[in-house]
This record gives sequence, structure tokens and C-alpha cells, in this order.
Amino acid sequence: MKQFQAPISRQSTPPSSASLRRSVRRFKDDENGVMIGFSIILVIMMIAIGGIGADIMLAEMRRTKLQHTLDRAILAAADLDQVRPADEVVADYFAKSGVEHTLNMVTVDQSINHRSVTANAAVQSDMVYSTVGRNFKTLLPEKPANGTYTQAEADALKTRINTGPTLNLAAAGTAEERIGNIEISLVLDVSGSMNNNSRLTNLKTAAKEFVQTMDDTTEDDTMSISIVPYAAQVSTPDALMAALTTNGSNPLANCLNFHAADYEDTSISPYQEYDQTLHATWSSSNYDRRPYNDYVYVNGNTDCRAEETRELTLIQNDTASLKDYIDDLFGSGNTSIDTGMKWGTALLDPAFQPVVSSMIDGSSSNSGAISNEFEGRPYDYGTNESLKIVVVMSDGQNTRQHFVTDNYRLGNSNVWYNAQENFYSLYLGEDDGDDDGDGITDEPIFFWPEDEVFRNHAYGEGTYETTEVIQTDECKSYRRNGSCKRYKKIRKTVTVSEPGEAVLLSYANLWARTTPKYVADELYEPLMGQTAARNAWYYPVMDDVSYGTKDTRTRNICAAAKQKGVIVFAIGFEAPDAARVVLQDCASSDSHYFDVAGLEIRDAFAAIATSIRQLRLIQ
Repeated sequence: MKQFQAPISRQSTPPSSASLRRSVRRFKDDENGVMIGFSIILVIMMIAIGGIGADIMLAEMRRTKLQHTLDRAILAAADLDQVRPADEVVADYFAKSGVEHTLNMVTVDQSINHRSVTANAAVQSDMVYSTVGRNFKTLLPEKPANGTYTQAEADALKTRINTGPTLNLAAAGTAEERIGNIEISLVLDVSGSMNNNSRLTNLKTAAKEFVQTMDDTTEDDTMSISIVPYAAQVSTPDALMAALTTNGSNPLANCLNFHAADYEDTSISPYQEYDQTLHATWSSSNYDRRPYNDYVYVNGNTDCRAEETRELTLIQNDTASLKDYIDDLFGSGNTSIDTGMKWGTALLDPAFQPVVSSMIDGSSSNSGAISNEFEGRPYDYGTNESLKIVVVMSDGQNTRQHFVTDNYRLGNSNVWYNAQENFYSLYLGEDDGDDDGDGITDEPIFFWPEDEVFRNHAYGEGTYETTEVIQTDECKSYRRNGSCKRYKKIRKTVTVSEPGEAVLLSYANLWARTTPKYVADELYEPLMGQTAARNAWYYPVMDDVSYGTKDTRTRNICAAAKQKGVIVFAIGFEAPDAARVVLQDCASSDSHYFDVAGLEIRDAFAAIATSIRQLRLIQ
């Protein structure tokens, strides 16, 4: 039988050293709750960093708004058209934006053609979020047992936040309206269609107002204006043409025939050779001016106009003279926007400086030549604070431009002319076929269209033999009274000295006074027949540049100008769709293009004048 023993009483005894070490080791190895403290530290750091970013972003938003307000204020105050005091304008902008307390100083410097406004403003931005994050523990008192702050504790917290660190924000700037060193080319359409609907009259009014406005708002001798009237061609003064290198000649007017590559660059260089436009008509008329006077030229349907009032005027600042010049413009001819733009940009290109220097008249007065204060213009691109402007307007699309082809423009023709006798001779080369029937083949052969005969010289340059009936003194029959009733006549070969003088005509001289149709039908048709004569001397003499090619050239020259920093304003004046598209492409931007009708053209030029008087933030 199992015996039961009473339980033995155990008194607690101090743990042994081994037991204590085991307890410490268990505590050390226990990882429960370790991340809580580290997580709290990370959260505090994230709040602090995020708070700093939020504070910086908020401060930058405030600074941007302040700077934007200041910029708009000083731009408006610096406008030369602004009638209110500049400091009042700036203060009003700040007040309407609710930041009037930030404005510190406004300084105004102005003259009759200049106004500069400088202002600065400052404000402090509290570092609210970053302060809370950085002082997370100290800003928040230990939460009371009831879970809410007392009023005193809340006020203390607010005070501690509001007196935290701040960022100092500042805004400053200077706006200036000063129009100096401006070079303007007005490229004006004076084609025949400008005579319709009072367009030319309205253009003259608008252009004269533009010139006057620019003169009123610029400092003396800082602005120059060139005016390029264009139709099918652009005519230039003699002095300008003399400063260029050209081939061909024109006794009446000065124009250049440009090639496709010329429209890819804005310059007209005095060191490059250009084709001078010959005086010639592209009409199908059959007439010759020489029978009337050797110095009367063909007229009608000529692209290069001879009138002085059609010649461009370059680099002028005499407002009265420019306005008189505009008044004298007249409309006639086709439309070549590309050629007008080529000249307009060339007068702004520094490659034209030698030409300008050669035309300086050496005085401060302006009497048609270039005044000496404009020595050195056109300025180099991007220097001398020079602003280069082209204003081009047109009422129509590009049409055709005509020119004498290469085979018929340089050197001498084979046409001789005797002015005294009004007699033409055609040189045909060597008389290989003995066309004159004299048995000699190693001599020159000429054809005389009027007589339809071949000779070995031009009429007026020699003699010729002819058979004449000569009356002798021998009487063949008598009257009853004894007087001779009929004398004996004999045929005799006589040598005739040709009166007058034959002159070899250059191609330039030939086309200046005679139409290609006349040369073909009157001079060569008796020799060749009409079809062959026209194929040789009428159809191939004149050629033209079509409107499609001219549209491409217009876009090319406009692109070249804009690439050089030239600002291009374009005006479509009651223009068709095709012209508006080209002009829009030509303009520097959509806002630089104006589509107008009637007197609206005055508004377009006024808007352009305002745009040119642009305000520039200079710091």
C-alpha cells in the first residue's frame, strides 16, 4: 500500500547566478516590439523632410506670384502711352493682387522717348510644415488624460508654430520702353489690283501714319526706314545699282533677276554678280519704236518700271520725305511678293553695308541719298541692340514675272540697223552657199528683209550695183516745131553708195525698242517662214517665273529672314486665300499676321507700330 506524505514547504530562495544569466539572455533574444521605436523615428524624419519640401514649394508659389505681379506692373508703367504716373500704376497692380504690403520701392527714369521703371518687393513665408516636423515632440505637449488640450496649451502651441523660422522672398525687375537702332523695311504691294476698291489710297494713309508714329516714339537718328514698292519687279536708284556687280544693261530702269538659290539667303552682296533685268516687253504685240525715233523705247507689259516714283528708297529718317514718297506711289503690273521680300530683307542684311557707305551723301541733311549718321548700317545681326523689322503687305497672290532668256540677253545680236534709212539687215554668218550669187563663198552674208535680198554687207556699210534706165541726149523723134519728142533710153549698171550707217544692235538695245514678235514676223519671216521665225525669235526670247515657284521662293526668303532674327509682320489686304496662306507662312507667328479690308489696314499698321515699340524686361 502506497503511503501519502505531507507536502514539503518550499521557501523562495535567491536565484542562482546561472539562473540570472539565463533570464538576461532570454530578454536579450526577445525581438517583440523592437521596430516600434525605430518606426517612430522614421515617421518623424519623413514628416520633417516632407514639411521642408512643402514649405519650399509654398514659398516658391508665393514668390512666383509676387514676381509675376511685379513684372506686369512695371511693364504697364513703362509704356510710353501710359498717362498715369508710373509709381501709381505699379501700386495699383499690387493692390488689386492683394499684395500691396509687399511693395518696397518704385524708381522711374524717363525722357520724351524713353521710360524705365524699376521696382522691388519682399515678403516672408513661414516654415510651418517643416517646423512641425522638426519639433514634433517639443511642439506637442504630453496629451492630457481627458484627451484634449486646454486653451492655454492650444495658445502655446499656436505661438510656438507662428514664431518658427521663415523664408525671405524677394522680387525685383526693370522694364524699359526705348526704341533705338531700329531698321525697318516696308515692302508694299503696288501692283495693278491695288487701284481697285481704294486699296492704294487706304494703304498710303496707313503707311504714312505708321511712319509718323515710329518717328514720334523713337530717338533721333536711331531708326531708319526703307520702303520697297513692288509689283512684278523692284526698281532701284542708279546709285544703288552702280554699287552692285551686274551683267546685262537697261537704259531706263534698274532691276535684278534673282535665281532660286538667291531666295535662300537674305543678302544682296556687292561682290556677287547678278543678272540685270533688260528693258523688254512680254506682250504679243508686233511693233517697232525705231521708225519714230531711235531713242523711243517699247512700253506696256514691261516688268521693270522706269519711273523714279517706282524706285525703292533705302535707309531714310526724314519723315516728311518718306510721306511724300508714299504719296507718289502708283499701282501697275503683276505681283511678285518674293522679289519684294528679297529686297526688303537685303536692306537689313549687313552684307549691304558697302553699298550704303557708297551712297552716304556726307551731310546730316537728307535729300534722297543716305545721311552720314547711318554709316555702318545695316548693323550686324544680334549687335548694336538692333531690331530688324520687315512689314510686307499684299492684296493678291504671286503672279508671273518675266525675263529675257540667257541666249538672248548678253552681247550683240545679229541684227544691224540703219537709223537714217530705217533699214534692218540680218547677219547670217559666212556665205557658204553663195546666197548673193557673186561667186564668192568666203565672205559674210546678210539678208535685207525689206528688199528680201542677200548682200555681203549690212545696208549702209558699202555699195551695191543696180541696173537703172538712163535717158541719153540722143533724140529718137521730134515734134513738128523741131523740139525733141522722145529721147533714147539705155539700161546701165550703176554702183550705189548706201546712205546712212548700219549699227550692230546689242540684245539689250534690240529688245529695248523692238518687240520679239516684230523681230520674228517682220525681219525673219521673209527669210525663214513664219513658223520657223517664231520658233527661233519669238517664243524662246521671253520666259517667266510662275506663281507656284514664286510662292516657294517667298516662303524660302521669309524663312531665311526669320532664321537671322528678323521680325516679319505680314498683312493680307483683301487678299485671296492663296495669298493669305503664303503671307501667314511668311509672318514670324500667327500674331504677326493681319487679315484686313478697307480702312482696317490702318489698324493693322497701328498694331504693328505698337508691337515694334515692344517692352523689354532688362533684368
